[in-house]
Amino acid sequence: MYPQELTAPMEAQLVAAGFSALKSSEEVENTLKLEGTALVVVNSVCGCAAGTARPGVIASLEGAAKPTHLATVFAGVDGDAVAKAREFMIPFPPSSPAVALFKDGQLVHMLERHHIEGRSAEMIADHLKEAYTSYCK
Repeated sequence: MYPQELTAPMEAQLVAAGFSALKSSEEVENTLKLEGTALVVVNSVCGCAAGTARPGVIASLEGAAKPTHLATVFAGVDGDAVAKAREFMIPFPPSSPAVALFKDGQLVHMLERHHIEGRSAEMIADHLKEAYTSYCK
């Protein structure tokens, strides 16, 4: 488990952008039972999370189409919440960072770590905006 002094600012970056920090499996289940679309970010302490994933996800929200609900879980911190979120992300293997888009509780789009590494925040934002155009109407 990572120390809160290290992870709190990383979590706060997404919370400040409107994300709910989910801390339990129940919170994850309740969020994904809501009607509409939900974007779930599996946050991480790695460099690609800081350099491109979080900034890209935040930038992706600038536009007309965007998810109804925004949530984040933190790998290495929120164990139960991360495990439950990953159950909803099957058949994709565990990945952090990762970004999943759900519609009415069903996974409809997934960005795994290998889709994030080596890409700019702008590329990630553009990729997510395309998914929002398809699913967040």
